[in-house]
Amino acid sequence: MKSAFDQSYSLTMKRQSNSVLIVMNLQPEQDTEHARHLDTLASDGIDIFLLARGNLRGAVIHGTHMLNAMRRNHQLGIMESLILGHGYLATALVGSQLKEHGRVILSIDCSGPVQGMNVEATARGEVRGYLKNSTILIEEELESFDTGPFIGVGILSLTRHLERQKQPFTGQVLVEYGSIARDLANYYVQSEQTPTAFNLSVQFDAAGRISGAGGLFVQAIPGAHDEEKERAQELVEELPSLGRLFADRHTGADVVHRQFAALEPEIVGTREASFFCACSKERFARFIAGMSDQELDDLEANGPFPVTTVCHNCNSTYEFTKAEVHELAARHRKP
Repeated sequence: MKSAFDQSYSLTMKRQSNSVLIVMNLQPEQDTEHARHLDTLASDGIDIFLLARGNLRGAVIHGTHMLNAMRRNHQLGIMESLILGHGYLATALVGSQLKEHGRVILSIDCSGPVQGMNVEATARGEVRGYLKNSTILIEEELESFDTGPFIGVGILSLTRHLERQKQPFTGQVLVEYGSIARDLANYYVQSEQTPTAFNLSVQFDAAGRISGAGGLFVQAIPGAHDEEKERAQELVEELPSLGRLFADRHTGADVVHRQFAALEPEIVGTREASFFCACSKERFARFIAGMSDQELDDLEANGPFPVTTVCHNCNSTYEFTKAEVHELAARHRKP
């Protein structure tokens, strides 16, 4: 039986040359019991596969660690984690089809309480993003985990920045279902005329913690036979809860080989998947130094200090003392 949390259809360091740039404030897991559970799971990652002798392509993501990190940094409740988590999983799956330096942005503007989201994934599996309203007021006990009432209707945009392409490509469709899996599948049919099925799943334990998370998509390649496409759609819809499978220590390759055995699956590649943002105090310092003279004068005079900056993509905060602001202002005014 499918989990109520499923949707189906469709402190970090980065090395630059010989130096190390501190990027993103990654919040640690404070719950020792949950940390022990996460330590028993396979690493996050994306398995890319072919079906039906190459007539269908797809990818499966294990994203349990990624979504736990997302939730900690953004300080999200259960429903907020479910909705943004679906966005992270889906965008990572789309990004897995890009070449090395490509990236994709999923943007939703909607009428529901979340108001929308913006999620970006690179071809390397680095994912970041946010809800436009990260605190949903729930006045009555939920009867289900249907995301429709919280998303509502609106516009879904998918923007690809492709390697060696000067201009990005953006497509849009109406948000009709309030389900990222169904609305993204509809995007591919309406905007790109490509039959595509998605399955997105986040599993919570009895304490409301994310115990497993994963997603999968299958896409028809031109020339695929109707019976192959229909069988693949059926198999995606019949998938057990991916979140539960990953919570029970299964791997993405296990899922592909067991669920799609009738379509002769072949794993053709793997990629990492992680919650990662390239923001840094240095980047925000450059932003402050680039402010106008009037804005800098006001900031130096009135603060408040320390000046706190927040990255909306990962919710990292960076503080600047009065002395640091003065130094940045002096740098700005230097002829």
